[in-house]
Amino acid sequence: MDVRLTQALRGYGATKAVEPTPKEGGNLFGQAAKDFAETLAKSEAVAQKAMTGDADPHALVEALANTRLAVETAVTVRDRVVEAYQEILRMPV
Repeated sequence: MDVRLTQALRGYGATKAVEPTPKEGGNLFGQAAKDFAETLAKSEAVAQKAMTGDADPHALVEALANTRLAVETAVTVRDRVVEAYQEILRMPV
């Protein structure tokens, strides 16, 4: 896993997010971003332990599966947001 990606996600999570009002859905996207960064960080830690021989191979496979699911979910959400944006651009004014 690219260490720069994890560092970027940690930096992104450390920035102060704008808090929407509870009517707007709370901080759902902020929490999702934090969960995504935590999943990547945990997987990276397990991968590093596996390289040194300190982790169980089963734990490595589980961590990689969790990371894959998190990335696929993030890509799906991104695609849906882009799709919605493009649909808004196609609306007549």
